[in-house]
Amino acid sequence: MDEKILVVDDEREIADLIELYLRNEGFTVRTFYAAREAFDCVLRETPDLAILDIMLPDTDGFALCRKIRETQNFPIIMLTARDGELDKITGLTLGADDYVTKPFCPPELVARVKAQLRRSKRYNNAIAAGPPPAALTCGVLALDADAHECTLNGAPLALTPTEFTILRVLLERRGTAVRSEQLFHAVWGEEYYDKNNNTITVHIRHLREKLGASAGLVKTVWGLGYKIECAARFDFGENTN
Repeated sequence: MDEKILVVDDEREIADLIELYLRNEGFTVRTFYAAREAFDCVLRETPDLAILDIMLPDTDGFALCRKIRETQNFPIIMLTARDGELDKITGLTLGADDYVTKPFCPPELVARVKAQLRRSKRYNNAIAAGPPPAALTCGVLALDADAHECTLNGAPLALTPTEFTILRVLLERRGTAVRSEQLFHAVWGEEYYDKNNNTITVHIRHLREKLGASAGLVKTVWGLGYKIECAARFDFGENTN
């Protein structure tokens, strides 16, 4: 492997342990214990993925994630405390792609790194995948999977790669309920899935915020997952929250 991974954690034992496991898998690793040095590295040599702890001595992982997202689109995995549910939601809202809670199992973290890298490669190589497919439309919403463009009422809609993939899957199967685990596998390409994992829920919530007045297009199918309905009607049988 030649992928370069950025690791940022002020707990040196944890940072060094992550580096050891990643290097054993063939990754090139850049390890830092503070945000400023890590961001300087991002400016010098763009990594393929970053693992960011939230608690850092000079700022926090949220600020670093936000700063990276101003110019970079590579995957970001946040490290959060065991009970940091709000931390998880905040990180995903700021543009992180996944989170891992402390204490964590290093092999699981490595598996998530590999899954994010595969998803990122699919996203970046989509234009070379073949003839451009027809645009997916649903009322005022239009998505061009080949060009990786999405518009709402004719205006560009800024989506993260994860949000784009979720919306594409729902539009491809519009009118049909898509299970949460199916969305999880479509985005991350991994078989592991925990029903208590709220990653998809948070991304759906953020996607609805960006859709604004059109958020009702994305329906929650209770106990199952989500679907997109394009008919302009009210549906009192399902909730959009």
